[in-house]
Amino acid sequence: MSLHAIDLIKGQLGPALESRTAAQLGESESSVSKAIQGLLPAVVGGLANNADNPEVLDTISNPSSSGILGNLPGGSSNDSAISRLLSVLFGDRLNGLIETIAGYAGISNNSSSSLLNMVAGATVGSLGKYAADNNLDHAGISKLLNDQKGIVSTLLPAGLSLAALNESGDWDARYKFDNDGDAIKMPAEEKPVSGEPKVEVTRSVAPGGTFPDRPTTSDGGSIWKWLLPLLLLLAAGFFVWKQCDKKETTTTTTVSDSGNVVTDTTTTSGMKDTAAMAATSKVDEDIDLNGTALKGYRGGMEDRMIAFLKSGGYQSAADDNALKNDWYNFDHVNFKLGSATALEAGSEGQLNNLVAILKAYPDAKIKIGGYTDKTGNEAANLKLSAERADFIKSWLEKQGVGSQVTGADGYGSQFATVDAKASDTERAIDRKMAVRFSK
Repeated sequence: MSLHAIDLIKGQLGPALESRTAAQLGESESSVSKAIQGLLPAVVGGLANNADNPEVLDTISNPSSSGILGNLPGGSSNDSAISRLLSVLFGDRLNGLIETIAGYAGISNNSSSSLLNMVAGATVGSLGKYAADNNLDHAGISKLLNDQKGIVSTLLPAGLSLAALNESGDWDARYKFDNDGDAIKMPAEEKPVSGEPKVEVTRSVAPGGTFPDRPTTSDGGSIWKWLLPLLLLLAAGFFVWKQCDKKETTTTTTVSDSGNVVTDTTTTSGMKDTAAMAATSKVDEDIDLNGTALKGYRGGMEDRMIAFLKSGGYQSAADDNALKNDWYNFDHVNFKLGSATALEAGSEGQLNNLVAILKAYPDAKIKIGGYTDKTGNEAANLKLSAERADFIKSWLEKQGVGSQVTGADGYGSQFATVDAKASDTERAIDRKMAVRFSK
């Protein structure tokens, strides 16, 4: 009987580890457990699908692999071998797997990524220890992984489908990673195992060789040969007509630091004009700051702030209440996932623009705000957004304009507008940093 590798791995991912990991990530224990249940078959299936890959076999047989088990989850999160292994197993589908599990378990992408590293570490460590204890060489490990192909199909939790990760047509189907109830089409190259009977589904036909409930044309051809294309054409025409008549609503939300939300909604009709959208895409250009050119978007943060200052709006504002509803979102300032101190490349350019604006208008004062999307634990979101706002405040202080920064607050997901189950790209609009003028 083949070894169920899953039993080895589950022994490393017990309730105690789930509880400790949930506390570290700021997620609920039930969500962490749910994520692990989804990640485990994905990792085992990925290994089984790469059972003959020398890099995979080297990683498992490496003497250091079993040492990962002594430091879960911390060690696996920072293990370059585990990160490399995941890239080999999933390639450009890695982010898709992380997002899918995050949405399924109701956790943040950052937590999903950490748990994936932990599960992969537990898997490699367990298999490595077993291989060492049983003196398995590469051929033995390869056979062990191949044996898992008949097991992983039973592991995927109900309600979770990884079919969206499929590109080649066989990754998810081979292991039945399509738990949404759809029929699974096995790859054409997979033939029945020798000795297994091939089951064929047939249907009785009436004398004459046609199904009794299928109308035919006078020449014996099916009526559907011309009727189906006609129906498809009519359906396509109806879809195009509905698109032309479709109304599109755009809502712009401005958040105040006191918790007020001001929305401005506009409605337009007709299909989206691709050419028009391309023409209005954001492109960096020169923004005039009293004779100095700053690189920024026309209508972006710098452009709007400078226009407001030049108009005398700041000087005429009686107090902070007159300014608190007008926030300016940074266009380029972004932090690396889960970090409050590591900026994405290109972020400092816009922060330098803000420094230039403040130095050109030394009487102006500002406040920083940080925001997150709806995924993850809200306490952790509030903490992260506040730390990011404080980081920008400190960064500005080091540039000599600290006296013009009156405060920095984190709002977490309080004003997020995109559902937590939406894609990471859609939720990106809620993960932002912003600035407003203050008195």
